[in-house]
Amino acid sequence: MAGEPNCFGWAAHDANGVLVPFKFTRRPTGPDDVNLRITHCGMCHAELVWLFNKLGDSKYPMVPGHEVVGVVTEVGSNVTRFKEGDRVGVGTFVYSCRECEICKDGMQQICDQKVMTYNAYDRDGTLTAGGYSTHMVCNQDHVLAIPENLSMAEAAPLLCAGITVYSPMTRLGMNKAGQTLGVIGLGGLGHMAVKFGKAFGMKVTVMSTSESKREEALSVLGADTFVNTSDPAQLEAARNSIHNIMDTVPYEHALDLYLPLMKPRGHLVIVGFPHEHKFAPHHLILGFKSITGSVTGSIAEIQEMLDFCAKKNVTPMIEMVDIKDCNEALTRMLNKDVRYRFVIDIEKTLVNPT
Repeated sequence: MAGEPNCFGWAAHDANGVLVPFKFTRRPTGPDDVNLRITHCGMCHAELVWLFNKLGDSKYPMVPGHEVVGVVTEVGSNVTRFKEGDRVGVGTFVYSCRECEICKDGMQQICDQKVMTYNAYDRDGTLTAGGYSTHMVCNQDHVLAIPENLSMAEAAPLLCAGITVYSPMTRLGMNKAGQTLGVIGLGGLGHMAVKFGKAFGMKVTVMSTSESKREEALSVLGADTFVNTSDPAQLEAARNSIHNIMDTVPYEHALDLYLPLMKPRGHLVIVGFPHEHKFAPHHLILGFKSITGSVTGSIAEIQEMLDFCAKKNVTPMIEMVDIKDCNEALTRMLNKDVRYRFVIDIEKTLVNPT
């Protein structure tokens, strides 16, 4: 990025993914921009993909982080939605065209012209930089208002982990009170799916290959049923018992274990970004079932979710970390050693050395 460095963060400089202190330049606040002092940033599994160039499209130097919350310090002359001192958030994308058919249908997150919060080129050709940093400048149309009764730290993971499961649940009618929601996996996304399911008045069945997750699912998160998918007897007992399934697991697994558990016309939604899945199509054909995917949510959906969480007291389980410990936290994420989302305390632990 050109210009005198005016921002401080932590960045990876190559595919070894190691984050180190980094000074860089943010653009000045434009007429339609909001400038926010970052207070917290959630750590997402996506960091493990892009920091280590797992998809072959990583761009360095990379300042990660797309679960960003902070306080407005400056607004542009055209900004009407926010003012200095407002509590705000920025999620996974910082620009969409707002003119194409997809945007007009309220799905900016899949706009062809969208610009991701980090690991992308902005419209001026500079590399976007995420929330592992002291401040951010973002177009007002892609900034969210954080309700006063949500803590900033707990609000951060909602901007990716929360909306990733909330959006398909509401968009596909998978939030009907009294119905049963199945949740595959009990990580950052899975535990939020359980929490939303219960907040919507649903029955929730957690499915995992790990028996050790049973107590956590039932006693801590409040799920109604647990199915150990390594046990054929438990799978047989659960056949045709679940209306829809949220699949949050980020690696390959046998969908044929889960499709028979769904009732006819059910949706199995994949949100975990596995490399590949295999399944027998007859499970879909004979039961009018579908497998679909979903990624994050629109700005309107994210704001709706934040307001819902504030009203229903739905918050993620988090562990706070200092910025100096971010590499250790990434290693722990890789080893599945987190309950259930790391949040970096930017405000207290990221100090610009100038």
